[in-house]
Amino acid sequence: MKSYQFEEYGQPLVENTKEAPAVSGKQVLMKISACGVCHSDIHIWEGHFDLGGGKHLDVKGKRPLPFTLGHEIVGEVVAVGDDVSGVNIGDKRVVYPWIGCDECHICEAGNGHLCNRPQALGIDVDGGYSDHLVVPDAKYLLDYEGIDKESACTYTCSGLTAYSALKKVKSRTDNGSLLIIGCGGVGMAGLAIARSVTNAKIYVADIDPEKRQMGLDAGADAAFDPNDRDQFKELMRLTNGGVNGAIDFVGAESSAKFGSSVLAKGGKLVIVGLFGGGFSMPLPMFPIKAIAIEGTFVGSLEEMHELMDLAKQGKLQTLNLDHRPMCEADQALNDLREGKVMGRVVLKN
Repeated sequence: MKSYQFEEYGQPLVENTKEAPAVSGKQVLMKISACGVCHSDIHIWEGHFDLGGGKHLDVKGKRPLPFTLGHEIVGEVVAVGDDVSGVNIGDKRVVYPWIGCDECHICEAGNGHLCNRPQALGIDVDGGYSDHLVVPDAKYLLDYEGIDKESACTYTCSGLTAYSALKKVKSRTDNGSLLIIGCGGVGMAGLAIARSVTNAKIYVADIDPEKRQMGLDAGADAAFDPNDRDQFKELMRLTNGGVNGAIDFVGAESSAKFGSSVLAKGGKLVIVGLFGGGFSMPLPMFPIKAIAIEGTFVGSLEEMHELMDLAKQGKLQTLNLDHRPMCEADQALNDLREGKVMGRVVLKN
């Protein structure tokens, strides 16, 4: 079993080998065919999130080192435990990685992705920058027949995160307007999914002109530079006073400030991105404008099934994917951190 791991936080990934693990009970052993590279991988690799004001949220916790990143995983079943049902050796499946303890009331309610004792693949336990992976239960394996494996793996994080965020603004954006802030990997996934969720007019905002053009090419009605005051005024004019919903796929202080500033009365901003920083807003503006600001974290297993159904029906637009061999995992992480990636990197075995 070959894995690309970091042995110290922030240090280059190295190739390590060991015997492929045996499985028992409900466990399933997957031979990994592809794994997406996500911006949250960078935060785990660095060991912290930026809270602004020089403060950091340390996420090193009890994660054992060396550690294998990667949570957008697709592969083939190669071994099953004695208690496994629903999958067979040879089945090709995409892996839902947002696994909880499966015992608490949060998990019982179907929200294992919000569990306080998470066991998320590539986040809390070893993930998909490897050639094999143990999945604790076959219920986390979804069929992706009719979908190419590279796209399927991205749906488990960037796609799922975008889909769950879109559902959170749907009631406000239907027959209205939606602003997608940030045309990176997750933002573009949101744009690819948006028209299957809401009939809103869809606008995009990004500081990078190339990414704004990507948004337009993907079907956005208009694109805006959030640093351009004249373009801000044009957005407010087009929307008759602001957008009904905005999704911040960047999660920086500047993007959240921009997103809240362009909301119409009764509008809602959903923050997805984890770039970091702080954010403040005068409290009277919440009741005066009747706005809402909400955070969202990936999505539930039920939402994952919903998203895969949309994909199988051909309702999602094609994503811009950058295919690379698994051995280039370290370079892919560095390229993503330095803003050199357009679209989504997928590592392949």
